[in-house]
Amino acid sequence: MNVDLFEANWFKSSRSGPSKECVEAAHLTRGRVGIRDSKDPTGPALIFTPAAWDTFLVFVSSAESAA
Repeated sequence: MNVDLFEANWFKSSRSGPSKECVEAAHLTRGRVGIRDSKDPTGPALIFTPAAWDTFLVFVSSAESAA
């Protein structure tokens, strides 16, 4: 999947602290979501399709509930 991230508007969770060690996300074209390491903004990013992002969120939510 080739996605242009040049104009992506990256943001951190409102629950992130002042530390620079966070995950950033960006809403991309066609409903895709990008995720990257804030310490390495020019490094690689994971790109999720809408269905994959929904599945990821369900998994994380269920894992958090189980903890």
